[in-house]
Amino acid sequence: MLKFLRRLFGTEFSSITEEQDVMKKFLIVGLGNIGPDYKNTRHNIGFQVLDHFAEKEGLSFETVKLGSVCTYKFKGRTFIFLKPSTFMNLSGKAVKYWMTKEKINIENILVITDDLNLPFGTLRLKGKGSDGGHNGLKDIQAQLNTTKYPRFRFGISAEFSKGRQVDYVLGEWSPEEVEKMPERLDKAYEIIRSFGTAGLSNTMNTFNGK
Repeated sequence: MLKFLRRLFGTEFSSITEEQDVMKKFLIVGLGNIGPDYKNTRHNIGFQVLDHFAEKEGLSFETVKLGSVCTYKFKGRTFIFLKPSTFMNLSGKAVKYWMTKEKINIENILVITDDLNLPFGTLRLKGKGSDGGHNGLKDIQAQLNTTKYPRFRFGISAEFSKGRQVDYVLGEWSPEEVEKMPERLDKAYEIIRSFGTAGLSNTMNTFNGK
C-alpha cells in the first residue's frame, strides 16, 4: 500500500511519511559517568534508569560513537536510549550528535538527570529550564543553544555538610535509598513509555511528584 501511494503522489507523499516517522522517534538520554568507580553513584542515576529499563525489556546496549545505545519499539514509536561516554561535563556533544544522526526533533528528547533540589526519589518532568548548576545540563544547553528541551529529574536530596557536595553526588546510595530504589526505577520506566506515547504534558500531569 505504501509503495502504491508513493508511486501515486511521488516525493510529496514520501516527505509526509518521513516527517511522521521523525515525530514517532525519541531520544532518551541518561546522564552519568562511565567506568566502575561511578556505577552506583547518585550522579549516575540517568544510566541506572536506562539500565533498569533495558533489563525489564531484555535490551542490550551497544558501544558506539560517543556512547552506548539500544533501541526499543513500543506502540509504533521508536525509542533510542543513549548513555553518553563523554563523561558528564561533555554530555551535550553526544546528545547533539545522536539527535542529528537520527533526525530527532528537540521536543522528542528526554534527558534524565539527578537533582539535588528534590527529595530522594521525587520524579519531575519539565519541558524547559535552567541547568541548575548541573554540568551535564550546562553542556547540553551550550551544544543545543537552548534551554527548551524536556528533562526528567530524579531527586537525590541534599543530605551533605558544607563543602561536601562533590563527595555526596559521587557517593553511593545509602542502604535506605537502595531499598526504595526498585519501586522508583519502575516508576521511571512508566514515565519514559508515557513520554513517547502520551506526550510531555500528559506525562507531567500523571507522574510529577508521584
